[in-house]
Amino acid sequence: MSLIDDIVQLEWQAFDKVENEGGRANCQDNFETFEIMRKSQFLAWDNGTLASYHADLKRAAQLGRNLVQEKYARMMASTAPAEYAGFAHLLPPLSDWQRRTIERVIAIQLEWREAFAREWPRMSDQARLIRTEEDGPQGTSFETYLRGELGTYSEDTLRAYLRMVEEYQEEGRNLTTVTMEHTAKLYGYASLAAAEQKLA
Repeated sequence: MSLIDDIVQLEWQAFDKVENEGGRANCQDNFETFEIMRKSQFLAWDNGTLASYHADLKRAAQLGRNLVQEKYARMMASTAPAEYAGFAHLLPPLSDWQRRTIERVIAIQLEWREAFAREWPRMSDQARLIRTEEDGPQGTSFETYLRGELGTYSEDTLRAYLRMVEEYQEEGRNLTTVTMEHTAKLYGYASLAAAEQKLA
C-alpha cells in the first residue's frame, strides 16, 4: 500500500467514527467519493509533507485522538459559533506561531482558489464556496475547511506544508489547480479541460 493510500485509510477510519449532532451522515458510508476527494489533495503534496502528516495520524490514533473529528469541530468556530464556544477549550490549543502560519497559508491558498474559479468556472462551481463569510446552510467554505484542517496539523507538518506552499509559489504553480486536475482524472476525465468542457 502506498503512503497516500495508507493516509486515506487512516483518515477513513477516523471519519467513520465522527459523531454528528444529527446522527450519522450519508457521506460516512461513501468511501469512493471520500477516497477521490482526499487522494486528489494528497497527490498534489510532496513526500515530506505526506510523511509528516502520516506520522500525525498514527500518533493521534495511538493517543485516542480523532483528527477528522477535531477538523470538523474547529470549523464550527465559523459555522456554529455558539456551540463551538461550549467545547473550544477541549481542543488542543494552537501556538501563536501556528495561528500566524495558518493564516499566512490561507491567504496564499485563497488567491489560488479564486484564480482557479476565474479560469475553470464550471469545475469551481462543483467545489466548495470560497470564503468564510459565505458559510451557511448551503455548506462550509474552502477557507473555513482549510482553517479547520490546518488546525489539526502538528507544528512539524504545518512547517512542511508551508514550505511546500512556498515552493508552489516560487514555481508559479497553483495548488488548487493541481488538486482539481487530480480530481478530474480520478473521476475518469482525460484532463481538467475535458471535465470543464463536459460541464458546459
